[in-house]
Amino acid sequence: MSKVSIGFRGWRFDEDEVFDEDGDFRPLDEMREDTSARLQRLRALMDRPCDACYLEYGDDYDAHSMPAAVYGEPMAEVLLCDAHERDFYFWFLEAGGEQHRGTERFQTAFREWFADGNRAPDWYDGPEHVSTDPGETPDPDVPDPEILNLELPDDERARVDLLEPVEGADDGDLELDAEYPTGDE
Repeated sequence: MSKVSIGFRGWRFDEDEVFDEDGDFRPLDEMREDTSARLQRLRALMDRPCDACYLEYGDDYDAHSMPAAVYGEPMAEVLLCDAHERDFYFWFLEAGGEQHRGTERFQTAFREWFADGNRAPDWYDGPEHVSTDPGETPDPDVPDPEILNLELPDDERARVDLLEPVEGADDGDLELDAEYPTGDE
């Protein structure tokens, strides 16, 4: 069974569990709970900035630094652009971040490390990846509202309805028949 990334690098899915024989998405209730939760969460993550860029620049983060990778568990994930992914890998592999794997503290621990001014040294190259277009993330069944928690203050959260179309967004550009890379590529 091959593994695929959908939308972002990082989270890997069993291809046979996510897609049927025709290459279409299976209904979420036919998937394992973890797989379903991750796919639903991807939808909420698509328009969020890279965690490191946001910590570094606040609301002035560069729109070109949108995340390309997601690591961690749903609701405790770290979103990273290409430029900051090596900082994350350094934190995770060399600076003790691995101890937070699978915990609710994963996201907070990385953010604290980064906010304290820590970065990967110049000699650290980080991982090499085959990139895909995050804009081609499919829209599986209607998501569970709990998975879409955007961590906004209560007064702002009430004004956000993720199931409503976004003004100016063109759903016609989303190609659900796109071929995604497999673990064999």
